[in-house]
Amino acid sequence: MGEQVSTAIIAVRTVGIPVTDQDRAVEFYVGTLGLDKRVDVPVEQLGGRWIEIAPLGAATAIALVPADPGHPAGVETGIRLTTADAASLHKELAARGVEVGELLLWEGVPPMFSLRDADGNGLEIVEEQKGEA
Repeated sequence: MGEQVSTAIIAVRTVGIPVTDQDRAVEFYVGTLGLDKRVDVPVEQLGGRWIEIAPLGAATAIALVPADPGHPAGVETGIRLTTADAASLHKELAARGVEVGELLLWEGVPPMFSLRDADGNGLEIVEEQKGEA
């Protein structure tokens, strides 16, 4: 296997989502989804800003990074956000014009649905189950 490093990795800080317009992305993730903007600073090397957004109190944030030819927008992010009531959130987001998928109600699995941001990046919303933290 190889040697382990001597200093352990202790957390996941951010997961990046490539976006074509950072202001539009902030409006969607903060204004529409209700996430909290934690960091927003210019970074010349990125050709934009370093922006971190997250649910209030969450340990891991989403970085809204400028898309480029090597990292295009419109990807399936693999990010799954939780909510207390997936059906209510699904209905509310659909009414606000967000592209949402079908509300999935599978036996033994928490209710969930997919959504797309303005760049077509895909995320999932999963209902938090009692006893989860």
